[in-house]
Amino acid sequence: MEKVVLQKFIADSGLCSRRKAEDLIRIGKVKINGHVAELGMKAGEEDEVIVDGNKIIINNRKIYIKLNKPAGYTCTNRKFKGEKNIFELVDLKERLFAVGRLDKDSRGLVLLTNDGELTNKLTHPRYGHEKEYIVEVECSKLKVESIVKQIEQGVDVGEGDGIAKARDIKYLGDNKFKIVLGQGKKRQIRRMFKALGCDVIDLLRIRIGKFELEDLKEGEWEYINVN
Repeated sequence: MEKVVLQKFIADSGLCSRRKAEDLIRIGKVKINGHVAELGMKAGEEDEVIVDGNKIIINNRKIYIKLNKPAGYTCTNRKFKGEKNIFELVDLKERLFAVGRLDKDSRGLVLLTNDGELTNKLTHPRYGHEKEYIVEVECSKLKVESIVKQIEQGVDVGEGDGIAKARDIKYLGDNKFKIVLGQGKKRQIRRMFKALGCDVIDLLRIRIGKFELEDLKEGEWEYINVN
């Protein structure tokens, strides 16, 4: 293995994404061969890299999975008492992390991998990967044309996050919309509709970039080819 930039080395281990690795290096949580690391350093298999007290072991087996997340499951590597976690649905010994998290009440497509580079490419805003959803809402007075226009133009979702908008939105009937996002603010869809006086009662993600949920059953997963 040739030496690579340190954040890529950490991401390749499956510990975290490349962006997260950069943050850990900046705050002094990474050591290489006994010394506090700095951005710009490189590492290879012969180097000892320790992140927050844990030694990095490079796993050459890359895993790529798509999962149909049920509602009621969290998308975090941290476990909380009494909460169901998506990693309970995947019986693998390798440490994986989620690409494109969904909040606990939402369901649908989540990608799981130990490939930090893929995570970076699918989540970093500069790559512009779309995410597509089917959303069912409940409004006191549903004005479809007004909702579509405002969400396309942008809605102030508050909390210092400013304007959020959809790349595309179509009304499907029965209070359901198909929405395509190009950005990814926290709980963006729920907050956009809330700002317009609507509650989201069901949110299903059906696509992340080129990867589609298709007919994968809820709670099930399968390996995918990312090439």
